[in-house]
Amino acid sequence: MSATYQSWSPGVLAPVAGVAAGLDEEQWFALQTRSRHEKVVAQRLCERGITNFLPLVKGIHRWSDRRKTVELPLFSCYVFARLAARNEQRLRVLTVDGVLRFVGPPGQGIAIPEDQIDAVRKVVEEHLPYSDHPFLKIGQRVRIRGGALDAVEGILISRSGDRTLVVSVDAIQRSLAVRIEGYDLEPV
Repeated sequence: MSATYQSWSPGVLAPVAGVAAGLDEEQWFALQTRSRHEKVVAQRLCERGITNFLPLVKGIHRWSDRRKTVELPLFSCYVFARLAARNEQRLRVLTVDGVLRFVGPPGQGIAIPEDQIDAVRKVVEEHLPYSDHPFLKIGQRVRIRGGALDAVEGILISRSGDRTLVVSVDAIQRSLAVRIEGYDLEPV
């Protein structure tokens, strides 16, 4: 049985017992939320016992009189939830205040592969510098061998001579570009 995670902040992932097997196998889905409701939705999902992941990054907000470091969602208006694809489970999620819909076909959503969630989690946990990157479907898929990003897969690109790995979450069509100079790569 593989571990699942219940969390709404990066790097604080706690195992959750009772993962269903067979037809009730839990999968990751992206939920679209109301603007600036990601943390509230993640907390409410936790309260209902629904496994979720909200990747947060530190950012600096500037006001006219001060600056403050705050945690912001990596992907605004999205929270990831792990659940069985049964109607009861979907209804429990959709009735959470702030959840607009599952990303994908109406009423169904698209399952997100575990490795894509793990890749985003590793980038956030390791506090690696990243930049937003246009979503890509083309290019060479590679896997990193060794180091902090061991086994992370993505699309290798070269920008101004720098080697960069693009980690994508297909369902929400969002990507992150991470510099990978010095990492050993292998084709997938």
